[in-house]
Amino acid sequence: MAVAAAFGTSAGLSQSDSALLDAVRDVRVAVADARLPLELPAVVAARSARTRLLDQLGDYVIPRLEALDAPLLAVVGGSTGSGKSTLVNSLVGLEVSSPGVLRPTTRSPVLVHHPSDEPWFSGQRVLPGLSRVTGAHADSEGPGSLRLVSTDAVWPGLALVDAPDIDSVVAANRELAAQLLAAADLWLFVTTAARYADAVPWDLLREAAERGTSVAVVLDRVPAEAVAEIRPHLASMLREQGLAQAPVFTVTETALREGLLPRDEVAPLQTWLGTLAGDATARADVVRHTLRGALDSLDSRVAALATSSAEQAGAVDTLVAVAHEAYGDAHQQVRAGMVDGTLLRGEVLARWQEFVGTGEFFRQVESTVSRLRDRFTAFVKGEPAMAENLGEALQNGVEALIANRAELAASTTARQWRTLPGGRQLLVTDPGLSRSSGNGDERIARLVRDWQGDILAMVRHEGKDRRSTARIMAYGVNGLGVVLMLVTFASTAGITGAEVGIAGGTAVVGQKLLEAVFGDQAVRELARQARERLLDRVSELYEVERLRFDDAVASLGVDPDQSRHLSAAAEAVRRSR
Repeated sequence: MAVAAAFGTSAGLSQSDSALLDAVRDVRVAVADARLPLELPAVVAARSARTRLLDQLGDYVIPRLEALDAPLLAVVGGSTGSGKSTLVNSLVGLEVSSPGVLRPTTRSPVLVHHPSDEPWFSGQRVLPGLSRVTGAHADSEGPGSLRLVSTDAVWPGLALVDAPDIDSVVAANRELAAQLLAAADLWLFVTTAARYADAVPWDLLREAAERGTSVAVVLDRVPAEAVAEIRPHLASMLREQGLAQAPVFTVTETALREGLLPRDEVAPLQTWLGTLAGDATARADVVRHTLRGALDSLDSRVAALATSSAEQAGAVDTLVAVAHEAYGDAHQQVRAGMVDGTLLRGEVLARWQEFVGTGEFFRQVESTVSRLRDRFTAFVKGEPAMAENLGEALQNGVEALIANRAELAASTTARQWRTLPGGRQLLVTDPGLSRSSGNGDERIARLVRDWQGDILAMVRHEGKDRRSTARIMAYGVNGLGVVLMLVTFASTAGITGAEVGIAGGTAVVGQKLLEAVFGDQAVRELARQARERLLDRVSELYEVERLRFDDAVASLGVDPDQSRHLSAAAEAVRRSR
């Protein structure tokens, strides 16, 4: 059977086209960089497709583009017990691959080559992930090695690989079989009369057809009386899968002679392979046919991976956005809590009333600010415990507000992550994300202390002229700072009707005290600055807390631009062909 009739001639592939080789190398880099760590729907299939693509690029496409004149690699593959090793031995005329009684039989692949072709296979040009083994066969050999057998019994220019079973019960064997088939210039698919219609091999044959792999079929162990029935049926199945041009060789059911098939049973295939090996043009046709098919398949395979990468990036963006929104809401809630009177209730109100009292005193505030001066002076100078108690109450209230909203942001983010693709696996890896960081309370206390330092610095700065300095000395910097804190949590830009009612008029009293020292305009500006400085510090704190979630997502290594990189790399291959 003529090779040209089986595979035709190919065109459009230049041996000197280094641009194409560079473009394919770039595709491999892009595929290798494409990580799919999130457990999204269909990600298992996408990961498997990525691995197969990566293997074929590294094991076949790039090495073949680098050396179009290298020996043709024919991989003998098929189902368990189909007689692959026996066929290889029979083609060579001696036992080079050990058939086994137990399944799986072929555990490590065997590559048989002519001695003159040894330099092509002893290095890492093809199948670089497999270690090379020579010498006597050992039962300890596994799927991670490639046994090299050099013999004059095979033809120069063509090597045979006895691959593991494509349906092996051992997953590593199945994966290696698929990897070897993807690295083949020619796949010799071996099946039997009893198993030629099995689903597993046809899945691989369909994939080979889609990728343009050159295929020849060996129908083994066929009862002589069934050849006329089975062979046409097999041919029709091949046509349905787009493999109408695949040559079919039949080996009838027969007794082995010293472990080998009778010579006349393998003679047609042996002659076909010998002719192929001896005809450089025919070999080039097979190589180019398979290589062109592999390159043609890049578009759809890379596009599918780009889609999966985009889905990963989208899931990552969603996870990040949830955390950003939760901490953004927390910041807004702190802002609201600073001006709605929340912090002027409870202990703060009690400590303030220790100083100002209630009832008649509040009714006289508007007209008797001077009466307040002596009381306030005693408060901040003669009764320091009262000022300290009020300042501590305010500090505790601010800390509690900031800590509560931080904790709420963490728990809200974690709760939403549990419902989102990929979120649960990140929380399993780092359960602490569902709470504020371990030293959060300490950092919040330090934040409030630092903010109190800002307050005192503002008071000192505002009283730098002589008149104000005298007033500040009369009232005390610490005392004025405490009252400014209090006013900060109730005043937005002057007294409003709503604020008058907050905590029994607390804001009114505090603001009147400060206006007696600094003037009303200065008090409004001081309160504004105090709020913004606290919010800035809270923003920095929450950003640190939120970064824990950002870092968890970043640890996945998902490149948001990976989909674009893949598409661009595939486009470069198209332009280079």
